Amino acid sequence: MLHSFRDVRLGEATAQLTRRDDGVQLLRVAEPLGDYPDTLMDCLDRWAAEAPARCFVARRDDTGQWQRLSYADALERVRCLAQCLLDAGLSVERPLVILSGNSVEHLLLAMAAMYVGIPYASISPAYSLVSRDFVKLRHIVDLLTPGMVMVDRADDFAAALAAVKPDDCECLAVEPGAVDGARQFRELLDTPVSEAVDSAHAAVTPDTIAKFLFTSGSTGMPKGVINTNRMLCANQEMLAAQMPFLRDEPPVLVDWLPWNHTFGGNHNAGIVLYNGGSLYIDDGRPVPGEFDKTLDNLREIAPTIYFNVPKGFEILVEHLKRDDALRETFFSRLNLMFFAAAGLSQHVWDELDRLAIQTLGCKVGMLTGLGATETAPSAMFASLEESRSGVVGLPARGVTVKLVPNGGKLECRVKGPSVMPGYWRQPEITAKSFDEEGFYCLGDAVKFIDPETPQRGMRFDGRISEDFKLDTGTWVSVGPLRARVIELGAPHVKDVVIAGIDRSHVSILVFPELDKCRELAGAGREATVAEVLASEPVRERFRRLLGELAEHGTGSSNRVRRAVLLDEPPRLDANEATDKGSINQRAVLENRAAIVDELYADAPSERVLRLD
Repeated sequence: MLHSFRDVRLGEATAQLTRRDDGVQLLRVAEPLGDYPDTLMDCLDRWAAEAPARCFVARRDDTGQWQRLSYADALERVRCLAQCLLDAGLSVERPLVILSGNSVEHLLLAMAAMYVGIPYASISPAYSLVSRDFVKLRHIVDLLTPGMVMVDRADDFAAALAAVKPDDCECLAVEPGAVDGARQFRELLDTPVSEAVDSAHAAVTPDTIAKFLFTSGSTGMPKGVINTNRMLCANQEMLAAQMPFLRDEPPVLVDWLPWNHTFGGNHNAGIVLYNGGSLYIDDGRPVPGEFDKTLDNLREIAPTIYFNVPKGFEILVEHLKRDDALRETFFSRLNLMFFAAAGLSQHVWDELDRLAIQTLGCKVGMLTGLGATETAPSAMFASLEESRSGVVGLPARGVTVKLVPNGGKLECRVKGPSVMPGYWRQPEITAKSFDEEGFYCLGDAVKFIDPETPQRGMRFDGRISEDFKLDTGTWVSVGPLRARVIELGAPHVKDVVIAGIDRSHVSILVFPELDKCRELAGAGREATVAEVLASEPVRERFRRLLGELAEHGTGSSNRVRRAVLLDEPPRLDANEATDKGSINQRAVLENRAAIVDELYADAPSERVLRLD
């Protein structure tokens, strides 16, 4: 029996493809991008006037109760904080830096900066709390030259502040603790507001820098992406055009995604503010020991649209299957789901469809697309009919996608009002990131779902920089192969690195999902990681994986012959992983060169699993 999707209003997209004599193709949609405000803080002014009592943001306090802040109260506090930032002499040359995670204080201070044209940068807490050498954090601070740094609990950030904070940089803390000279956040909320706030607010333009968002540094040190008001507002209008139901009723989000990344900080928080919605800050995360907080929130607050990374959906599905009350609340007013950052396994997707049908009698649509920090973030959207892992769809309204032949693939480049002007204080890197026609080079490859029917859109075809050749000259397309390994290896594969540069065949280094492998091995918590991975049930599972990959393989470029299970997770300080968990393939291969050599040894050790 075929089941329809929940009836929600989605936008139209009509493909227009232009083929040039030089082999380049230009892809856009016929529908024009609508008007959008000059600045994102115009939206705060609007909703504080039109819906002053509506909940704008909420977060649980230490007792577990939701503390809600209305649009009117948010605007009042933003203006007080904006006065403090002006008094502190902050500017584009001395911006605001926020080191802490998501919080009401974080959001208010960030908006206060934008309200009066002072750029801010939300920095991954991992650079302060997980890193031990603070190299990336120091690089960012040196690049920005901040005038103020904000943290939540100062004691947690004391070591990082001592290592990188300039002497002339003020420190602001929600809980000051033992950090000398730190001002307390709540004291600023009583600051009298002068005409200087209104004057500065009126001077903000579409090209005023709103924020700096730092790339994860998967190929080197993080780069500061300039985000202007034009970028943020244009991208929100693109999202609203793709999902016009956002305009039909104020969206309600229950969201954990970090604001130092473009998905959480631009895409999700922006959707709430742009459309007059309510953001319930979720202090949970899709990791063991933290997801219970997310479940508690979703049992109480029913979202109208839900965003997550694939791992979050994977964990959520298991709880939705067991908890009828959670399932009923979660789906009760859910219009759409959306994933990004990685591929969503088909079995998870199928189970979400089944659970929605069980609850509502219909499916709830799942969308995805293609974007980047440099594109604010959305550049392409899949249609509901074509949406599945790997599909990136058609360009957003107002965006032109340039498809350039490159090594047998189509390299994807983009231009539009949501594309960055460049990287902060890095003109050489900026110049290399745009082509001669002003298109930003994403570094991604794409291909048509059906070359004869461009309307169906495109699918992701890997990262251009990650692909390599075997010693036979055969190209290995890393992205699709990596996705296949993770799909067939679910739920026992967390991530994988593809090896084989200038070698005779493809091998893989697997970061296993240790909890699932422990269950498979029947091992208790006392068993070491090495013991779990050496157990016969686990080894047999990965031998079968090699066999399944061989069945799906079409030649040497995607036939994996050997594998090794890594007992050490990727290291942030060694640049093997970004703070959001993305793997830096090149760094892993370089740092673990001895393991790669072992994979290709004539007589490899016992830990190397072999197809041959």
